Amino acid sequence: MRFTLKDYQSDAVGDTLRELASARDFYRSASKRVSSVALTATTGAGKTVMAAAVIEALFWGNDEFNVVPDPGAVVLWFSDDPALNQQTRHRLEQASDRLRNRLVTVEHPFRYPKLQAGRVYFLNTSKLSRNSLLVRGHDDSNTLAGMDSHPDTVPFTFWDTLRSTIEDEDLTLYMVLDEAHRGMGKRPSDTPTIVKRLINGHSGVPPVPIVWGVSATVQRFEEAMSAAEVQSNRVHLGTVQVDPVRIQESGLLKDDIVLDFPAETGDFNTVLLRRGVRKVKALSTAWATYALEQGDEAIKPLMVLQVPNKPSPAEVASAIDVIRDEWPELEADAFAHVFGDHTAQAFGPHSVPYISPERVQDASYVRVLLAKDAISTGWDCPRAEVMVSFRPAKDETHITQLLGRMIRTPLARRIEGDDLLNSVECILPRFNKATASLVLEKIMGSDLMESDGDTGQRILINPQLMTANAAIPDEVWELFSSLPAETLPRKHANPIKRVTSLAHALAADRLVPDAGKLAHERLHGVLNGLAAQYPKDMEKAVADVMTVAGGTVRGQARHGLRRDESWTEVADDRAIQDSYRAGARTITPDIARTYVEHLAADAEDEDAFRDANVRVAALAMLPQTRPALDSTADALAKEWLDKHRVSMKGLSESRQSLYAEITAMSTDPQLISMALPKNRQEETKRTVGDSEQLLERRALHLLADDEGMFPVGKLNPDEIAVLDAETERGNLLGWYRNPTGGRDSMSIAYQDRHGDWRTLRPDFLFFVNTEGGVRANLVDPHGHWLPDSIWKLHGMARYAEVYGDTFHRIESISRVDGELRVLDFTSPDVRSHVLEESDADFAYRRWSVAY
Repeated sequence: MRFTLKDYQSDAVGDTLRELASARDFYRSASKRVSSVALTATTGAGKTVMAAAVIEALFWGNDEFNVVPDPGAVVLWFSDDPALNQQTRHRLEQASDRLRNRLVTVEHPFRYPKLQAGRVYFLNTSKLSRNSLLVRGHDDSNTLAGMDSHPDTVPFTFWDTLRSTIEDEDLTLYMVLDEAHRGMGKRPSDTPTIVKRLINGHSGVPPVPIVWGVSATVQRFEEAMSAAEVQSNRVHLGTVQVDPVRIQESGLLKDDIVLDFPAETGDFNTVLLRRGVRKVKALSTAWATYALEQGDEAIKPLMVLQVPNKPSPAEVASAIDVIRDEWPELEADAFAHVFGDHTAQAFGPHSVPYISPERVQDASYVRVLLAKDAISTGWDCPRAEVMVSFRPAKDETHITQLLGRMIRTPLARRIEGDDLLNSVECILPRFNKATASLVLEKIMGSDLMESDGDTGQRILINPQLMTANAAIPDEVWELFSSLPAETLPRKHANPIKRVTSLAHALAADRLVPDAGKLAHERLHGVLNGLAAQYPKDMEKAVADVMTVAGGTVRGQARHGLRRDESWTEVADDRAIQDSYRAGARTITPDIARTYVEHLAADAEDEDAFRDANVRVAALAMLPQTRPALDSTADALAKEWLDKHRVSMKGLSESRQSLYAEITAMSTDPQLISMALPKNRQEETKRTVGDSEQLLERRALHLLADDEGMFPVGKLNPDEIAVLDAETERGNLLGWYRNPTGGRDSMSIAYQDRHGDWRTLRPDFLFFVNTEGGVRANLVDPHGHWLPDSIWKLHGMARYAEVYGDTFHRIESISRVDGELRVLDFTSPDVRSHVLEESDADFAYRRWSVAY
């Protein structure tokens, strides 16, 4: 893979591979049952990248996921749109260099009687329509007997090819149903759709063995399979559903979607277009400043100008004039379009060239892109950060679809503490408050935001930018950056991979020269120690590697007797290599390779390498080996992270983000430092009927407007009461409304009722002046009646046990019988009692005090 998978992507790939292995075993069993598997993730999650990793593992195996290659794997990638297939092919080539020469678009004439193993074939609905040259002659009821033929002397149709592929015992056909909700509808006649024919089989063509649906939501795939009238003999084995909260926390998607529209009626195309241009220019400056600070290449943000399906040439020409007037430094080739007409378009004196959608992201010279509706699915443009839409008010769906192409972050990570660079802006000159709410509803109900939980992604209307508050003392900022936050543990963490990744990073940053060599030497020492500690177990394991055991059954027909016998043979080099490869998957291929080199370092013949391979295979068979390696890898990673924590803070943000990701590669919560917030976008007004009201404000927030104030109108009454009470204590130096994501947010790991790790982000940090200097208070008003309350209280108690000395107070607050009550987690008794409770109401009634 060219890309490093995000943690949620890695988990989804592993889960999908397990489901597909079950599907293959199901089909290869005596029952030959066909099945389906689904992978669902919201828009922008990287479904194509995950699919590339899965296909790579099917073809070549993957040691990280403990997957061996399927030598007969054939992938048929199917969608209802040839353009979508081309874009998917392009994305697969980008994601995987190994797949580059194995991607085949099915075209006429297709002269292969069977699909070949280790290939991905792209097919769309029109290629299998009745009049397509690929299938002409197959099941044609309008042809007289004896007169049927195949075009261009190809003696079979593509349906014949499919039948031969499915019936071949050495091949396994995996059909990827891309955007699985599409192309499954019923036609006016009773003729089954092409997708139904593929899934169910027809006219002598067996059903596809394994259907792998890739879609944005579970419901869409289920509806698609229902609409296809899938026969009851196809069993749905499992759906791999990616948690939208984890997607948002990964930093892959922009945090905020900002909507701007006129506050009064009239023609504001020109005014708001100029506003959009100013925003793009401001973003260009912000990205250039950020790049200069970090020593990186600057992102060049793009503005998308969305026009109606039949745009007026004069109107578009006028818009281009306005843009050039507001942005005179634009180069001559800065404009391009992605209309259905793939030729240059003339708008008055301006000629705008065509660019294919998948090229827009990399063509950084294009700064203004003209588009119509959704362009097409399957491509993304992360550097598109502002959209000005000239679509009329009834086109809210088209606007939402295009926004879906713009929600990825340009650097595939969050810019910590900077809301401006983590947002996408949509300016709607032809909308008013009422119609803008339709866009709001479409976004909230779309794949962008669809989730059972709060992802942290916000939709803001005309927000104001809050920046660092000059009234906050330097001591508060210093304390803020030292506060302990926790990572979200990973389900399938690999300690050896973690310490290896950490070693590469430390060596690259010259913090630990030869870190990789040091890590491997430490792990080699563990393997040597195990061999010395368990000599008898090692002797038996070596004997097992060096012999091949089997059995013989003898029967005597005359007497009806049966006799079972066993036998052993000396393993040859091929058998030893198989044992070595299996062992390498256990202790990881890198460690196995360098350990063999370590054992045979001074050897002059090949026998030493053979003995080393046997030793690796034998060590991997010991049950103590992998736990011992994992424990040592974890200890070494902790040692390095603790020792170099301060040095890491002096690195660029991209490197700090890398170390944060490596730190999080653990099954337990890990300590990370918080990043300083730079700015935040907040709404300052509330719409009430036809009028607007200014939201309440409070002073001393770490981020504030030009007057030093921060809007609190979105806080609930209990949160306002707590904020005012803390202010009235008289020792408040500053406070911070904790955001819902990013490293500038205080995060605490907790386990929900199912034992899955989640992230708690307490509402407030208060910085107070005490006799011991500036201290921090962690205060979380959270309703005790909410279903997650007790689990969050357990998380707060565990966190306070570990990091309580860092804070002046750690408290959770709820209103019980009309009175605010507080659980003081700095008290050991409160912590222990709360951890024993299974109901938050009981916890508050028994162990809280008046706030």
